[in-house]
Amino acid sequence: MNKSKKVIVILGPTAVGKTKFAVNLANKFNGEIISADSRQVYIGMDIGTGKDLSDYTFQNRTIKTHLIDVVKPNCEFNLYIFQKLFYNSLNEVYLNQKLPFLVGGTGLYLSSIIQKYKLPQIDINSDRHKVLNNFSNEKLIEILLDLNPKLHNTTDLKDKTRIINAILIAETNEDNDLSDENLEFLVLGIYENREIHKQKIRERLKIRLKSGMIEEVENLVQSRISHEKLRFFGLEYKFVSQYLTGELNYNDMQQKLASSIIQFSKRQMTWFRKMEKEGIIINWLKNNEIEKAENLIINFIK
Repeated sequence: MNKSKKVIVILGPTAVGKTKFAVNLANKFNGEIISADSRQVYIGMDIGTGKDLSDYTFQNRTIKTHLIDVVKPNCEFNLYIFQKLFYNSLNEVYLNQKLPFLVGGTGLYLSSIIQKYKLPQIDINSDRHKVLNNFSNEKLIEILLDLNPKLHNTTDLKDKTRIINAILIAETNEDNDLSDENLEFLVLGIYENREIHKQKIRERLKIRLKSGMIEEVENLVQSRISHEKLRFFGLEYKFVSQYLTGELNYNDMQQKLASSIIQFSKRQMTWFRKMEKEGIIINWLKNNEIEKAENLIINFIK
C-alpha cells in the first residue's frame, strides 16, 4: 500500500490575509506554495489580482511559489490546464522534499483538487469543435443547458470558447483522471468578521488604486488586450476598463468595484460552505490564530 502524500490547503475569501498566513506556515514547515487563483496565473495582471509578491518573503527567506505568472492574458487557461499544472507542481514540491501548501480562493480550482474532479481533455481541432464554433452563443448556451441543466460554473456562459469547451466536456464519457488517490488534505479556512472584512476590502482597494492599478490596466490595453477581454476577467479589470472608456467616473468606479468585490467574497464563502456540505472538513481560523494552525499541521503530518 502506497504511503499517503500530505497537502495543506489554505482557502478563504479575498482580502482575509491567506497569503501571509500561508507564507508564515510554509516557512515554519519547510513548504512551498502552489497558487489556486484563476487570475494570478496571468503575466502582467499583478496589482488587480493581488499577487503581493513581497508577501512571499518571511524573515528574509523567500518561499517558492508555483502557478503564478504562467500564461499571457490573451492565452486560454481553464480548469483542465490548472489541474495538469497543479499535479506537475506537486511532484516538483515532493521532489524538493518540501511540504505543499495549496493556497487560494478560487473555489472551482480548489474543489477540483480536493474532491478529485475527473476532466476530459479538449481537442480544439476536432470536427465537433469546428461544428459548434459555427453556432451563435445563444444556440450554444441552449445546447449546454440541455446537456447540463444544473450547470454550476456560470462563467461558462460568458465566453464562446468556454461554452464550446463545456459542451465537449458534457458530451464525452471519457475522462482523463489526473488525480493522485494517495493525496491526503488538511484544509484550513481563513475568515473574518463580516463588517471588518468589508472595511478591509475597501481599504485594500484604495491602496491598489493608488499603487498603479489603473496604469496596469492601461498597459494591458496597450499590449493589445481588448476591453472585452478585460471585462471577462471581471472585478478590477472590468470596472477599471469601464472607467478608461468613459462609462464610469472615478468615484462610481471605485464604489461599484468595492461593492462587487464584497459580493464576490460572499460567493466565495457560499462555495466553501457547499464544499462542507459535500463532506470536506474545513478548519476555520482567524488570520491571527497561527498557533492553532501549527498544531493542526503538526498532528496531520506526524
